[in-house]
Amino acid sequence: MRILLWHVHGSWTTAFVRGPHTYLVPVTPDRGPDGLGRARTYDWPDSVVEVPPERLRETDIDVVVLQRPHELALVDRWLGRRPPLVYLEHNAPHGDVPDTRHPAADIPGVTLVHVTHFNRLMWDAGAAPTTVVEHGVVDPGHRWTGELERAAVVVNEPVRRGRTTGTDLLPAFADAAPLDVFGMGTEGLAGRLGLPPDRCRTHELVQRDLHTAMARRRVYVHPVRWTSLGLSLLEAMHLGIPVVALATTEATEAVPVGAGVVSNRIDVLTDAVRDFVTDPLHARMIGEGARAAALARYGLSRFLDDWERLLKEVTR
Repeated sequence: MRILLWHVHGSWTTAFVRGPHTYLVPVTPDRGPDGLGRARTYDWPDSVVEVPPERLRETDIDVVVLQRPHELALVDRWLGRRPPLVYLEHNAPHGDVPDTRHPAADIPGVTLVHVTHFNRLMWDAGAAPTTVVEHGVVDPGHRWTGELERAAVVVNEPVRRGRTTGTDLLPAFADAAPLDVFGMGTEGLAGRLGLPPDRCRTHELVQRDLHTAMARRRVYVHPVRWTSLGLSLLEAMHLGIPVVALATTEATEAVPVGAGVVSNRIDVLTDAVRDFVTDPLHARMIGEGARAAALARYGLSRFLDDWERLLKEVTR
């Protein structure tokens, strides 16, 4: 099967392209948002092929995976036809929740795929056929050492996104344990929060270095208020790191008892961080539970099998 999709979400695509198909990704001379081509910081197989837009009309395509509203117009302009369409929604709705209408609700013949059951519940999809294919993660292996008595946080643009990413909660967590915040747009974060540099350090690492750095920290903190389900949380669990997360959106489903601490009480969460930092044996035990839970629910084989069934259904 030849599948056209845009390079939008590097971590998700890294799992998706491990399937048995040929994956066509548009590439433009400027490698802009609609033509990034192959990833440069993720490990993608040779089955991911770059295709310039002008060649798409003459290219056989079995199915298109849309991920952004404007991509349907690109399909019409670049292909001049509409192969079977799947619209993959990565995000929880913003705006007038729970009355936010999904863009795919008004696209004839499209199948809408959510990555969490929470998202499916919250989006108004109208009459569009809708399903859920939960995340899958390429297993980075059990790497946790917890040698650093610090907490890891992974979030992009915490200054700009503010309360959405729980940036305002970081001082409370920094009081419980020194933080290492990984992600893009984190520069100057400590100063903006009024935190001493030793209590909040920021790092911007490529994916191949990020997992090793995360695994050296004693605990992973997921302070995000409103997100679909952060893949960094699932990756931390795969690494064998004990996790502490807000009980929002899909986190309560992703982190079962014995895999970490999930709560909307900040005192419960900060106490958990302190406990993990001061008790490495307890942290190791809970981290092993986190890894087992992540492999069972968010393993790559289950993810690819679910997508294989769906792709066969939409291309019959």
